[in-house]
Amino acid sequence: MDVPRFKIVSFTPYPAEILRILFLPIAEDMGFRGEIEFSVVRDLGDRERVYRELEEADIVIGDFTFEIPIDRDMIMHMKKVRLIQQPSTGYDHIDVDAAREAGIPVANIGGANSISVAEHTIAMALALLKRVVQSHLRTQSGEWAQQEFFDLGIYELFGKKWGIVGMGRIGREVAKRVRAFGVDVLYYDIRRLSPEVEAELGVEFRELGRLLSESDVVSIHIPLTPETRGLIGERELRRMKGSAILINPSRGEVVDEYALAKALKNRWIFGAAVDVYSVEPPPKDHPLLNLGDVNVITTPHLAGATNEARRRIIETSVRNVVRVLMGGEPENVVNR
Repeated sequence: MDVPRFKIVSFTPYPAEILRILFLPIAEDMGFRGEIEFSVVRDLGDRERVYRELEEADIVIGDFTFEIPIDRDMIMHMKKVRLIQQPSTGYDHIDVDAAREAGIPVANIGGANSISVAEHTIAMALALLKRVVQSHLRTQSGEWAQQEFFDLGIYELFGKKWGIVGMGRIGREVAKRVRAFGVDVLYYDIRRLSPEVEAELGVEFRELGRLLSESDVVSIHIPLTPETRGLIGERELRRMKGSAILINPSRGEVVDEYALAKALKNRWIFGAAVDVYSVEPPPKDHPLLNLGDVNVITTPHLAGATNEARRRIIETSVRNVVRVLMGGEPENVVNR
């Protein structure tokens, strides 16, 4: 009996041999029988070569660094692709509409990194309220700024209102955890939850404007879409309390970065934590990287990248690919 042969084209930085090492134990565990050829593409300069690779592909794996887009022209050359698997939560570098038109499902990793992002979000809130980074840097420089920070204000999370923008998997994980701190949880989403789920999570719905004006902490957990691009701009930041903080571990383009820098400089808000940027890595003159002694924390897009989350991401992605190669339906499809 002939052994089925498949080709996987990957846009990730992993070499083909590493992909083989990651895939084969999981495929064997799932009872997969067949041979897989791995081809890694990291340069789109030779488009004809890229198109040839895609025409032969059964599966395409997207780039988790977001450096290589999958555009409409590339999708048009996917003659027999069964799945585009994106090994991350975000997928805005893939033309999902073109894939839908071509009948190709695009899948992300679902909730594989939800716990990681939720924990990071809460850690940032505590660090901002207690001015951990600011006071650490001053103490490391040899200063004893205790009274100065007393005067500036150091706060508890207990008794505050936490507003969640986007009540998907990550938003729900945040809600579950922050309630233990004794906060009231508000949320905004384009799809309101059922009363039963709201009661289960202990959350209250608010329209976006009201959520921003009522909340002491606002965390953003939404994908980048035409509707969410620039969702938080100067008008929205001015609606927030002067004592409020903003945390963005979702997508850089959801927040107007110049408006946020202005809000921090002018003390419209108490602080902000940013893990994502409209350009990554951000240039040295990025507005959020040159704020001086302001209560801001900037991290290099690592909220969802704990060791545990990376293992779950790999396993979720590989199992989805193997499931499809074995004739099953993909999970976590974002463009049905």
